Amino acid sequence: MDYINAFWVGGLICAFTQILLDKTKLLPGRVMVLLVCLGALLSAIGIYQPFTDFAGAGASVPLLGFGQTLWKGMKKAIDQDGFMGLFSGGFTACAVGVSAALVLSYIASWIFKPKMKD
Repeated sequence: MDYINAFWVGGLICAFTQILLDKTKLLPGRVMVLLVCLGALLSAIGIYQPFTDFAGAGASVPLLGFGQTLWKGMKKAIDQDGFMGLFSGGFTACAVGVSAALVLSYIASWIFKPKMKD
């Protein structure tokens, strides 16, 4: 049942995002920022964690989950370091994921030889 919940929740988030892109004049970058901020906001008010517990990767893999990760890192760092944790917590929490994405995409560029569009 966990796989089914992850599938339909992740699909619903993606469908909502696609509708937002198709029906508004928002650019993709702005929609991505909106999703990250929405994930952080929903985490701050305590709504997103139960949602993640229910849906697993269906809720934690999309950009809403990235916002939740940033919020968790900032909250933990603020509790430990005070005000300065506000600036370092998000970077600490997502450093492994961002680093892996950069390294793996660089390796993929060696394998697949990307070209610029004309």
